[in-house]
Amino acid sequence: MEKELNQAAEAGYVFSSVMGGQTAIGGKEVVVVMTKKMGAETGKRVYKLLATSRTSTMQKELQQAGDEGFDYCGQTVFQSAMGGKEVSVILERNPTSGKKRVEFKLLATTRTSTMEKELKEAGEAGYEFLEVMVGGTAFGGKEVISILRRYPD
Repeated sequence: MEKELNQAAEAGYVFSSVMGGQTAIGGKEVVVVMTKKMGAETGKRVYKLLATSRTSTMQKELQQAGDEGFDYCGQTVFQSAMGGKEVSVILERNPTSGKKRVEFKLLATTRTSTMEKELKEAGEAGYEFLEVMVGGTAFGGKEVISILRRYPD
């Protein structure tokens, strides 16, 4: 998927949307829509795909990518080839955006009341909410997962 994203970017396409789940013929897969505006200069964008079933790993990989100048595009949950559910995040580095570094925060909990409290605290610390989803845990349960970001001064 990451290879295909970057091939499309080379041809002038940019990320538009992502969805994971059941498709009409293809079974369980991730679908990414990339768009191209005719005559518009998009700059050379680079895409990175992160996928893991462990939220601690996702937080670490998100921050490593943020340190490299990658920013958030979208996220989904999909069924992996091994039968587990993985959280997938697509990131983009756009050299024309002028943003150098992104700080990411991933919140994961089984209780919505805890998520509400943690979102409020993160918002007070300057983080911007990006998206929420429900993902599987390593122990077979379900977690509410939110990704947030802020741009350091």
